[in-house]
Amino acid sequence: MHPSRAFTLACQLASRRALVSFRGLATTALDEDVAQARKYCLDQLRHGDYEAYLIRHFIPHSARDAYDALRTLNLELARLPESVSNPTIGRLRTQFWRDAVNSTFAGNPPREPISVLLQSAVGKLTARAGSSSAASLRFWLLRLINTREKHLENKPFPSLAALEDYSENTYASLMYMTLAAIPLQSVHVDHLASHIGKACGIVATLRGIPVLAAPSQAIRGPSGTSVGNTRSPALLLPLDIMAEVGLKEEDVFRRGPHAEGLQDAVFRVATRANDHLITARQMLRNLQSGKEPGHEYEHQDEPEHAHLSTVHGDDTEWDVQRGFRVLLEAVAAGDYLQRLEAANFDPFRVKRSWKLPWKLWSAHRHYEI
Repeated sequence: MHPSRAFTLACQLASRRALVSFRGLATTALDEDVAQARKYCLDQLRHGDYEAYLIRHFIPHSARDAYDALRTLNLELARLPESVSNPTIGRLRTQFWRDAVNSTFAGNPPREPISVLLQSAVGKLTARAGSSSAASLRFWLLRLINTREKHLENKPFPSLAALEDYSENTYASLMYMTLAAIPLQSVHVDHLASHIGKACGIVATLRGIPVLAAPSQAIRGPSGTSVGNTRSPALLLPLDIMAEVGLKEEDVFRRGPHAEGLQDAVFRVATRANDHLITARQMLRNLQSGKEPGHEYEHQDEPEHAHLSTVHGDDTEWDVQRGFRVLLEAVAAGDYLQRLEAANFDPFRVKRSWKLPWKLWSAHRHYEI
């Protein structure tokens, strides 16, 4: 071989080896970024949403990174009213997340952990299931952000129906996102998720009463003097329920658990959450035995729930089995309602749950919620 030809081939071979080595290093760096992002999200859930941290262990492995990222983002959004000094700053933060989501789904996530982990999950989802599932996930995620933005001021819900709508657009949407990440398209599983999500949203509102109604913390200036408060006390219970039982916000802020009518209002709201769980359990038993669900789905005509797979009725039992782990959110909601009832519907006296890990395991083992 001519020396110049041999030299050219040697240079080409060295260049290819260098390119392969560079790609390997780039992949390793990307993997390390995703691993660090995953660790961040798990730490946030472990300390800020322990129920989600427990449930994630039952979520199908293919959807787990998406679940971790989405639940961490939900935690971030839920904290906004408490962590910003006014709603305007809160809206700037929600706009940041809206832009981050759009960039993430376009393949260019901002360099922050939630977006990095979400982009990795979305990329894998698109590779194995096409773009439609990722588009569905993006739709529900933007709806979650938009709904959270509308409630930055922590005002009471005008009615119990309004609280249910909020829960549908937040906690049920989180469940729809997890189903999309599997991916699973089933109007019956969506229907189950809708009832469970509504119960979870109501439970979250009840759980937040002792925190939001407590006096706010003073903000201290450099000299140590008070320069204002982080927020004003809030009570999110529906106004129609409060009017029925004669409960006043100011009484809760001043007297806490001793406010007249508080336990009656909590009982009525908790009853609606329990009704949703009862409906979901009845539906699940019907579907598992090959029967019709027994309840009409109020959202079944919306385009986002018009799944082609539901045309084939023979797939229903298999769909329910595949989506069952997502439905374990009902176990956590039911556990809180039981503890609330044990405290005579006084949210200030609800004890921590040490049985929830066992209840989740038992529910998963027996396919019951």
